[in-house]
Amino acid sequence: MRIQQLTWMAMLVAIAVVGSMFISIPTGVARAYPIQHMVNVIAAVTVGPIGAVLVAFVTGLIRIMTGTGSLLAFPGGMIGAFLAGIFFVRTNRVYAAALGETIGTGVIASLIAVPYAKLLMGSTFGAFFFVPAFLASSLTGALLGWLVLSRVKQLRPSVLK
Repeated sequence: MRIQQLTWMAMLVAIAVVGSMFISIPTGVARAYPIQHMVNVIAAVTVGPIGAVLVAFVTGLIRIMTGTGSLLAFPGGMIGAFLAGIFFVRTNRVYAAALGETIGTGVIASLIAVPYAKLLMGSTFGAFFFVPAFLASSLTGALLGWLVLSRVKQLRPSVLK
């Protein structure tokens, strides 16, 4: 990876970590952090699936270490980031990255979170317990990411291919 990419990835991690401290939405069973999902979409488009997963992993690690996130940050952030990157690579469309983030986090990661939470956190939730919270967070964040990238493309077309 080039220094520019690493610097950009570090900036995205910083945005996600700081954004999660100030912007959250209560969703009943959990708090939704849409900034993480916005950053996942932006990372998927700008640094690809592997870079997006690294951004999500480092963000989750920092949030857990600082007490602003739970262990659920790992499956939620990383699966969504990977799928967003794959969808973008296959279609070269920002809306596809947003869709990949929503499906990856809102559906797949929310279902994976149940056994993950049981094993690592001792919870006994049902199969669809996390779906509403994960879906609300990922959909909101993916739409924000799509809007940000659409605006950047309008202002500076050379930034996005």
